[in-house]
Amino acid sequence: MIYGIGTDICDIRRIRSSLDRHGERFAQKILSESELATWKARSERWPERGIRYLATRFSAKEAFSKAIGLGMRIPMTWRLCEIGKLDSGKPCIVLHGELKRWFEAQQLSAHVSVTDESDYAASFCVVEKIGL
Repeated sequence: MIYGIGTDICDIRRIRSSLDRHGERFAQKILSESELATWKARSERWPERGIRYLATRFSAKEAFSKAIGLGMRIPMTWRLCEIGKLDSGKPCIVLHGELKRWFEAQQLSAHVSVTDESDYAASFCVVEKIGL
């Protein structure tokens, strides 16, 4: 049964501007430790790819927060929600700490899709109630 659906579109130029103003602190606010390592590696090799990576993670976390119905309120935080990927390359939601405990207690499962093109990153998330 569908619990919630969330979508988000993010202007990559806005993410670039925030990085210009706040530097790495902005990325540290949005990304988990694992995501931050990937962002740094991608940014070193090709700065634009790093910006796009950050924008897609920002967008996906926003879509997930909408799908679970919390927005950016506790237990949902930027760093407790991670956008990972399976061996196949398919993106997936990886949760940590209090958010993971809350999500599991609700018996939920999430599916996420991310994309970027030109000036925008977009994400779509479906959260299901499992165990019914």
